[in-house]
Amino acid sequence: MSTLDGRILVTGGAGFIGSALIWALNRRGHTNIVVTDILGTDEKWKNLVPLKFADYVEASSFRAQLQQNPAAFGHFSTVFHLGACSATTEKDASYLIDNNYNVTKELAGWSLDHGARFIYASSAATYGDGNQGMDDISAEISRLRPLNMYGYSKHLFDLHAQREGWLEKIVGVKYFNVYGPNEDHKGDMRSLVNKAYQQIQQTGRVQLFKSHKPEFKDGEQMRDFLYVKDAVEMTLHFAEQATTVGGLYNLGSGEANTWLTLTRAIFTALGKAPQIDFIEMPEVLRGKYQYFTEADIGKLRATGFAAPLTPLPEAVRDYVQNHLVPAKKLGE
Repeated sequence: MSTLDGRILVTGGAGFIGSALIWALNRRGHTNIVVTDILGTDEKWKNLVPLKFADYVEASSFRAQLQQNPAAFGHFSTVFHLGACSATTEKDASYLIDNNYNVTKELAGWSLDHGARFIYASSAATYGDGNQGMDDISAEISRLRPLNMYGYSKHLFDLHAQREGWLEKIVGVKYFNVYGPNEDHKGDMRSLVNKAYQQIQQTGRVQLFKSHKPEFKDGEQMRDFLYVKDAVEMTLHFAEQATTVGGLYNLGSGEANTWLTLTRAIFTALGKAPQIDFIEMPEVLRGKYQYFTEADIGKLRATGFAAPLTPLPEAVRDYVQNHLVPAKKLGE
């Protein structure tokens, strides 16, 4: 039985994946949605404009009111906790601990106490350089060594949920490299597709980082690229069909592709010949750079998620031609 039939809370709902999730909920006819976020001074508020929802509450106000009165906002059937600082370069560890770890602890505990389905964003960044594997089956998650504080803040909650016995009842989704519409506000954290499109508009060329590992040629570093429209379908699956399962799940395409493959698909979508330059990787990134990621999504498939995923060239074409070129948000 779907847990989407009641009221739905989406934290981080103005953000990239959060707004895409609300778009997908709207397409299913769901509008009884409360959205929280930190709108700040960037332009992610524009992601909300085409969407339908019942109320918006700033995240700090929502947190404060819940702390004073856990029943302040009534009952929710499902909580999608996607709100977090997702900057892999953020250095304020104290901020990340509070914003990504403490808030998630509070919301998970509150959701469990009030009978809400809790689905939260973990991250593939918890896997670090991948030397300890990238499988979501092993219960030995303490072996993982994230490369940055963002990944560690996510890892800390995964560990906490496991210690508390919560992972049997809640779902943590480990997004790999998600790209697609509604990411314009993310600055340096935008996907290569978004950045490359802007570069091509300005210069006709795209810059990629050189490799600093001999086993990977320049541009042949590999990532699991996941289209955001597929990412939200996978996420909603845990509230629509797999409503009794818990644990950590990889959400990716299940296929690693090179940066060159992705970049060439962007040029193809624009009807242009590839023009690519390789530049030095900044020192600050070299020790924290993932050279290979690939999601094993067998565990997700085993829960009954049978939908086909959008092939990379088709997804890039949809993003470029239907969203980037006409400058359209999801829902417009």
